[in-house]
Amino acid sequence: MRLPPANISTADDDLDAARIEARQYLEFYTWVLSIKEEYFGYGAEGIIYIFLFEIEPRPDVNRWIWVIVGDVPPTYIPADDARTPFEVLDGYIGALEDWVEAARQGKSVAKLIPVNVDANPANAEMLAGRLKFLDEKILPELER
Repeated sequence: MRLPPANISTADDDLDAARIEARQYLEFYTWVLSIKEEYFGYGAEGIIYIFLFEIEPRPDVNRWIWVIVGDVPPTYIPADDARTPFEVLDGYIGALEDWVEAARQGKSVAKLIPVNVDANPANAEMLAGRLKFLDEKILPELER
C-alpha cells in the first residue's frame, strides 16, 4: 500500500488541523526525537483521521508509528502491530472496546489503551456509541 505524503498544506482545513494535532500528539512523547516523514492514511471529515509517521526514535522504538486523531481519543499504534489503515482502525476499536467494558464495570483501565477522559459508565457509553459508528460505517470503507 502506498500512502500519500501529508506534510504539505491542503485546501482542507479539517485535514490540515488533524495533521497538526497528530504531529503534536506524537511530539509529546520523549521517545520521539524528531519526525522525518508523514503520510495520510485515511480521513472521515471531522470524525477520524489516520496518519503514518516515520520518526527518529530512541533505541528500541519502532521508527514507523500510526497516529489516530479526530472526534475520538487520540492514540498511537506501532506499525509492527498494524500494516494498513484498516488494521490500525480495527485494532483501535478493539482496544477501546476493552476500555469501555472495564469502565462500565468500574474496573481499572491502567493497563489498557490510554483514553483522555475519566473511566466511568457515562464516558464508556458515549465512547461505545462512537465505536459502534466506526465499526459499522467507517471500518467497512477501509476494508475495500
